[in-house]
Amino acid sequence: MTLAWTQHLVIVPILLPLLCGAVLAPLTQGRHRLKFTLAYCSVLALLVNALVLAGLADSHWQDGIGVYYAANWAAPFGIALVADRLSAAMLVLTAVIALAALHYAQPRWSRIGVHFHTLFQFLLMGINGAFLTHDLFNLFVFFEVMLAASYGLVLHGYNAERLRASLQYIAVNLVAALFFLTGTALVYATTGTLNLADMAARVAQLPAADVGLLKTGVAILALAFLVKSAMWPLGFWLPTTYSAASPPVAAMLVLMTKVGAYVILRIWLLVFSADAGPVALYGYHALLIGGMVTIAFGAAGMLAADAAGRLAGYAAIVSSGTLLAVIGYGQASLVTAGLYYFIASTLGIAAFVLLIELVDRIRTPGAAILALTAEAYAVEDAPAEPKGKGVPAAMAFLSLAFAACALTIAGLPPLSGFVAKFSMFHALIDPGIGAPPIGRTGWTLMAIVFTSGLIAIVSLMRFGVRTFWANESVGPPRVQLAEMVPVAALLLVSVVLTVQAGPVLDYLARAGDAIHRPSLYIDRVLGTPTAGSAP
Repeated sequence: MTLAWTQHLVIVPILLPLLCGAVLAPLTQGRHRLKFTLAYCSVLALLVNALVLAGLADSHWQDGIGVYYAANWAAPFGIALVADRLSAAMLVLTAVIALAALHYAQPRWSRIGVHFHTLFQFLLMGINGAFLTHDLFNLFVFFEVMLAASYGLVLHGYNAERLRASLQYIAVNLVAALFFLTGTALVYATTGTLNLADMAARVAQLPAADVGLLKTGVAILALAFLVKSAMWPLGFWLPTTYSAASPPVAAMLVLMTKVGAYVILRIWLLVFSADAGPVALYGYHALLIGGMVTIAFGAAGMLAADAAGRLAGYAAIVSSGTLLAVIGYGQASLVTAGLYYFIASTLGIAAFVLLIELVDRIRTPGAAILALTAEAYAVEDAPAEPKGKGVPAAMAFLSLAFAACALTIAGLPPLSGFVAKFSMFHALIDPGIGAPPIGRTGWTLMAIVFTSGLIAIVSLMRFGVRTFWANESVGPPRVQLAEMVPVAALLLVSVVLTVQAGPVLDYLARAGDAIHRPSLYIDRVLGTPTAGSAP
């Protein structure tokens, strides 16, 4: 078999940021313009590559699945990378948010530390690898690359608050890594494989004596993913970390929180499907209940939050809880709507965390005096304010952008958040032919999601009124065009997502249909011949 050149595109999202980060590492801060240019070109190339992969998965590759064997070793012994419609969509989302975060960081935040761009590229390598890998061991490797880079980025431009938050963040994730390793070891001990497709093929024939050990290993493994997904009570670290991190890093953390939910979606729909024999549908009920409790916890946190950073953190918890509940509900049409919500909520919250710093520059005279006092006694706590010119129109931009973020996060019309929640409610009420009708659990989930949206808009509008309208002495903010463009771009993508909701939902429906058919992945991953072998 001859390997087509398009197959090599599957490994580009991992190799490109790895090589770019290695090139950027020895460059000094005096070469900042060169470093930014290389990093920016790398992310642009990742976006183009992700769009091409999405097209290949949707119309070119057999069953919509592209398989790449690293070093040409066949699965389950070699490293298998799998690009399908879902992973390609996640790569596009990653590149879009990374491009916005990097553009936002250019005038200010990327100039504070020497290795910002290097760590940013390694972070992208870890995230992209987690979306593409198809075995647990390499998933652990990419998780650790992602987390190691995020440790340095969370500390970027450090002050006392950021240092405390980062220590908590590091400690929590080190414990989660221990759970990951322990769970992986137990799963390997019972199934004899770490390749997910091979594992899905073996669990149906698992001896009864090994089922208990497998469930124990999976439960421990799930803890690692649920910590990253911020399921209650494991997400206590998230609001503090979000509020302490610099805006571009916080935007990437929004995406990282969704990686855990993505991995759970992948593993549970593939390995613990209805055809998995003694472990069929294992853990689904726990995900459903845990997701609903997490939504309620995040909504209560938004109502109680008095700082914008914590408000964004609790909004991310609500988003993660919704995804986990959708996975646990176990209905294919609801998963399609949940994937749309995945993308819409991530874009909305990422735009909001970038906007927060700009909004904070709207200062009263009293606030300005307090800020000057803080700078006099703690100069190292924060980078200097940018020297951009005060633009009167900036106030209008910030208020309109805030309103758009609030509508998207709360799920109110006319933006993509509303389309997402409407699609979820429609899937619950009308599950389709062959699916059971909505019951008490479905109505409860719908009520919790609806109520959380109302609480979100109340909390966000309360913050907006206090910031933009309650104080007559607000001063004009000093912002730069390079800082406004990324926020506007993310909101524009959200608008496009709304206008093109039909095609996007159709694409996600095809992605959802594929991941609900484990046999496709088993046949494609284990049956794809290596290069040079007979077809």
